[in-house]
Amino acid sequence: MFDGIGVFPLAARRNGIVPLWASEIEAAPISITKRHFPDMAHLGDITKLDGGAIPPVHILTFGSPCQNLSQIGRREGLAGAKSSLFFQAIRIISEMREATNHLFPVITVWENVMGAFSSNDRMDFRAVLSAFTDAEVPMPPSGRWGNAGMVRGRCPDIAWRLMDAQYWAEPRLARRQRIFLVADFGGRRAPEILFKPRPMRSLSQTGADCGLSPAPGDRGSFLDPGGRIPVVRPFQCYRMRTAAKERSREAFQNSFGLSTDPFPTLLAGGVSPFAFWYEDDPASGCVRFPTELESERLMGLPEGWTKYSADGTEISPTNRYKALGNAIALPCADYIMAGIREALTWE
Repeated sequence: MFDGIGVFPLAARRNGIVPLWASEIEAAPISITKRHFPDMAHLGDITKLDGGAIPPVHILTFGSPCQNLSQIGRREGLAGAKSSLFFQAIRIISEMREATNHLFPVITVWENVMGAFSSNDRMDFRAVLSAFTDAEVPMPPSGRWGNAGMVRGRCPDIAWRLMDAQYWAEPRLARRQRIFLVADFGGRRAPEILFKPRPMRSLSQTGADCGLSPAPGDRGSFLDPGGRIPVVRPFQCYRMRTAAKERSREAFQNSFGLSTDPFPTLLAGGVSPFAFWYEDDPASGCVRFPTELESERLMGLPEGWTKYSADGTEISPTNRYKALGNAIALPCADYIMAGIREALTWE
């Protein structure tokens, strides 16, 4: 549900899981996904779906809209027009379980922004946990939600974890802090899925699954021995704006970042610029934005994943940037799908 450009289905397929259907309403992401998953059904608007009538599945994933939860939004929380669609997903899960005598789905995965921990005076995340368990979940004694935690003793068994994509691949991806919540309706495997260390699949294996080139990195093309060395310094744009308002020269200079810094989070509303020059010729440097191809690499996706629609026409740059800004980083989804496959195969 809220499928976007099919990152969860891609991670599923990479781990031997069959993507059966998707729900999405944006035309460009649907067309991108249809190109890569021609056999996957598209069910349309989530508000018009009956969970008891659609094909039941073992695994149901959803990254419900984050606009009202994000720390850069208006912070209406789960009461906001977009983010309240979370409850439509909960409705569909309940209807599917009712129609299948509580057999399906077995595992549900929810993804959202870090701001869900703090919106609405930290009560929104409590509402998320209570919606899954259909019971009141108390606040932690500290009054704050930890970056990882569990709710045990109820159905489903729940674990959550804040994952930052920059630490989940080599070379380093863009910074992307997201909450991933796993709900296990068939046992107590959620912590095993979300916390257990396991080998990560190389991004170089992505191409073989999709017929596309792998995502080799975020620092430009491969360097030959003796070649010119590029220097890349991502701008920290929000820090830069604050420093400019406060007329702080030092803070403004620091907002240019370091060559070792990750790229800032890709946003649906735009991408952050960066400074680029060659080590032996800094005067010829420039300021530019990541290309659509570089943005795909920064998310760990195959090169060209968002380039074409189902009919072979090119997707506009605006729609590609928006789709990538709304997407999930592939290595994080890959890790979770590997854990689910391991748990369900063992069972």
